[in-house]
Amino acid sequence: MAQDIDIEKATAVEEKYDGSKIHVLEGLEAVRKRPAMYIGSTSERGLHHLVYEVIDNSIDEALAGHCSDIKVTIHEDNSITVSDDGRGIPVDIMPKEKKPAVEVIMTVLHAGGKFGDGGYKVSGGLHGVGVTCVNALSEHLEVEVHRDGKSYGIEFAKGKTTKKLFVKGDALGTGTIVHFKPDASIFTVTVYSYETLRHRIRELAFLNKGITITLTDERENGKSETFHFAGGIIEFVNHVDENKDLINDKVIYLEGAKDGIIVELAMQYCDTYNENVFTYVNNINTEEGGTHLSGFRKALTRTINNYARKNNLLKENEEALSGDDVREGLTAVLSLKIPNPQFESQTKIKLGNSEVMPIVDSLVGDALTEFFEEDPSVAKKVVAKGIMAARARAAARKAKELIRRKNALESGSLPGKLADCQSKDVNETEIYLVEGDSAGGSAKQGRDRKFQAILPLRGKILNVEKARLDKMLSSEEIRNMITAFGCGIVDASEANEEAESSGKKKNKVGSFDISKLRYGKIIIMTDADVDGAHIRTLLLTFFYRHMEPLIREGHVYIAQPPLYLIKKGQKHFYAYSDQELQDILDEVGRDNNFNVQRYKGLGEMDPEQLWETTMDPEKRTVLQVHLEDAVEADRIFSILMGDKVEPRREFIEANAKNVRNLDL
Repeated sequence: MAQDIDIEKATAVEEKYDGSKIHVLEGLEAVRKRPAMYIGSTSERGLHHLVYEVIDNSIDEALAGHCSDIKVTIHEDNSITVSDDGRGIPVDIMPKEKKPAVEVIMTVLHAGGKFGDGGYKVSGGLHGVGVTCVNALSEHLEVEVHRDGKSYGIEFAKGKTTKKLFVKGDALGTGTIVHFKPDASIFTVTVYSYETLRHRIRELAFLNKGITITLTDERENGKSETFHFAGGIIEFVNHVDENKDLINDKVIYLEGAKDGIIVELAMQYCDTYNENVFTYVNNINTEEGGTHLSGFRKALTRTINNYARKNNLLKENEEALSGDDVREGLTAVLSLKIPNPQFESQTKIKLGNSEVMPIVDSLVGDALTEFFEEDPSVAKKVVAKGIMAARARAAARKAKELIRRKNALESGSLPGKLADCQSKDVNETEIYLVEGDSAGGSAKQGRDRKFQAILPLRGKILNVEKARLDKMLSSEEIRNMITAFGCGIVDASEANEEAESSGKKKNKVGSFDISKLRYGKIIIMTDADVDGAHIRTLLLTFFYRHMEPLIREGHVYIAQPPLYLIKKGQKHFYAYSDQELQDILDEVGRDNNFNVQRYKGLGEMDPEQLWETTMDPEKRTVLQVHLEDAVEADRIFSILMGDKVEPRREFIEANAKNVRNLDL
């Protein structure tokens, strides 16, 4: 229940404000006091970020040419060991601090080899803060350094030195071993995900060709994988496109340097309708792009249009192809190494160096021009695809205009099949996408009209993986969802020049505006059978390809209706999995005085049962859809929903034994 609050009283402080109110946080107290300021969060994301920071130090050694082998181990107690064969952290005494360099690096913020000359030309991580933060947020941390023929050790607890630097013995070779266990009093989650670490480690191996990184999980009988890609980002692109029909079989690759900035690009066109461009700076994923992405886009659009005009593939009176037209079906990885990168925030998801754009523009433009001249057959296919994309976008614009006119003429623009809710507060509203009119009818009767809306869907919606925007907009079911949600769709063709020049990614521009979303939760509710799973996958494909921000910001959920109804006398129970059914039968007794009903579909439940099991916020279980790895998500959607049958068959055969109902 809401309460009236006196804001002035609630925010008032004592009038006395003097030196006694000023607090100085010593050492690493600031990190422990406000950990989210340094690593983003204290949940699962921040927990894994600790590992990334330690690995990044090893990668920096590799970028400097002193490391080729990195090993990451998850121990049974969820502590982590990262080892490398680099030069080893310096152990000599620093004159000013009168402490060994390794101790200063581990206990003093902004201390390291990334700030002066001769340490590292380029580096990732949090630039001298990262490994110090790891130390501050670990209940214990040990460092072992191999250099100068000796093995040195030093130990810490919660950022403070507990055992000074000591000589452990002799050592062959050089390198650093860091072992740490995150502080359970800081983190809400302390169990590491093998898959999460695997995704980042594989990404780093792609971005740094020739490096070998091994991930081992002692919790799973020493499960281990080694990642080594001699081809670097060429293999990255091949991995993303492995299940797609290709326009150019050979990946277009360039590597160049200017003014100390190294530019590496791998790109390939596929017979798909989606754009996948991944950008990195010093191994950091710049999710919102920046000046390097702007330079690449500018060069690509100009070069393709110039080639099309020069070879009469575009007539003088025809409009030039837009950036979105020439990027349809494109997969690209753009990786830069920059001595002094300037990011727009601590999270480093967007590059701001103004000098980078003309460098990337020039290098990419020259390389693409040369490639197209040498391989005109590929160049003509790329131009032809762009022309087809332009025509489709023109048709899509007409389709959207027709939809707008139709909505304007009708009394109210919401779909007729939508049973809307009374509340307009997006923090409490939710919409159920329900399979079939029968289940939709039960849901409409069983819902709480105040905050729950129902939109029944007829049959299986269009597979947008195989359709351009114009065809997608001709689907009534998809139009109904777009209209009901109110936030539009991701359509980069409507991006203005300001958004394009700033390097924003396509899911941040166009007609999609998440601030206009009418429902805080979009809940997919389908039958627990093969057809229901297919419809759910079709819906997720639509959301991922055309409303990805809804997934990124946690608005998409999957309902969990029960599989079984168990009746015994006057009592009844619901089971959401086969195991839960067996547990209930064991509990109530396996005599003849019980009945088990297997629900074949949502339509078999009356409104009260549907509310009680699947829609009541106090009792229901819903699964929130997350996007953890964009590269892997794109690959899986291509396999499951793309044109190629063989990869889909292989995927099903390989994963058939892992199938389970979506229960917790």
